[in-house]
Amino acid sequence: MRIAFYGSSLLSSYWNGAATYYRGLLRDLAARGHRITFYEPDAYDRQKHRDIDPPPYADVRVYPATPDAMHAVVAEAAQADVVVKASGVGVFDDALLAGLVAASRPEAIRIFWDVDAPATLAEIAQDPGHAVRRAMPALDLVLTYGGGPPVIAAYEGFGAARCIPIYNALDPDTHHPVPADPRFAADLAFLGNRLPDREARVETFFLGAAARLPDRSFLIGGNGWDGKAMPANVRALGHVYTREHNAFNTTPRAVLNIARDSMAAVGFSPATRVFEAAGAGACLITDAWTGLELFLRDGEEVLVARDGQDVAEHVAALTPGRARAIGAAARARITREHTYAHRGAEVDAILSAVSARKRERNLA
Repeated sequence: MRIAFYGSSLLSSYWNGAATYYRGLLRDLAARGHRITFYEPDAYDRQKHRDIDPPPYADVRVYPATPDAMHAVVAEAAQADVVVKASGVGVFDDALLAGLVAASRPEAIRIFWDVDAPATLAEIAQDPGHAVRRAMPALDLVLTYGGGPPVIAAYEGFGAARCIPIYNALDPDTHHPVPADPRFAADLAFLGNRLPDREARVETFFLGAAARLPDRSFLIGGNGWDGKAMPANVRALGHVYTREHNAFNTTPRAVLNIARDSMAAVGFSPATRVFEAAGAGACLITDAWTGLELFLRDGEEVLVARDGQDVAEHVAALTPGRARAIGAAARARITREHTYAHRGAEVDAILSAVSARKRERNLA
């Protein structure tokens, strides 16, 4: 099928945590014979911080962040068999969704792909005129980055014909063990951009743990942490390019995952970082969230923490041997059950089923 995918960015992870999710899924779908065009705006300096060149599995169309350019790329949706509007493009989100619904052919499969479902659902609940709610009758599917039963129930309650979570996963060709890099040496490392609904949890789980262990070294990567007060044993790196993620995950004794407030509350929403770290064989410490056992087993494949004190206790007790064993077990589990080949097969089957149903309706 010809897939027109309108998202934030395939080429850059700069202020764009969904980049590796898009890359893993679309690469696998292209290998299954789908032809993909990815449309991304030139916004937020993402094109100045590209992680990859345009890949062979997608035709990437970068368009100026202007209304005229947006309308021009929306018109191209008429050529596609599958039209996807992702959440969080960052510019013209409402106009893009409305325009794509209007421009796509009736027989095309129309999808809203939500990479931050808890936040979007909160907005929809507060705004009866929300663009996603208005578009719902014309959408064939809502796919989500995660969320499990609570997100499915909420979206279908707002009128979605069907809502299916397509979870983050591992691309083992991209994320895998590499030699240690001294730049990323630490007892505990955390990677994530500074966002309003994450910052307080970073203070509790990461900075609080660092304050409890002044003789241990802590490393934080991601955008926005400049100027943030931190304990003296915390080193801030700034933006970490995706090509550096393997070394960032492989080198420290352990790596910390911290869910954003909304995703922790809903559960069933493992971040991309969970799979990247597991793929690199990292010993992962994570905050607690419902549904974790679907992906990793506490105490064997991951260490779970309820607060900063738990994180500090895990770090203090963790030996190099146990860290390696947990990392190896996590890598084996994720490689066996949660790769983008698994997710691509799922999406491919969904598209085939929806296409068949639409053909049957059109013939009736």
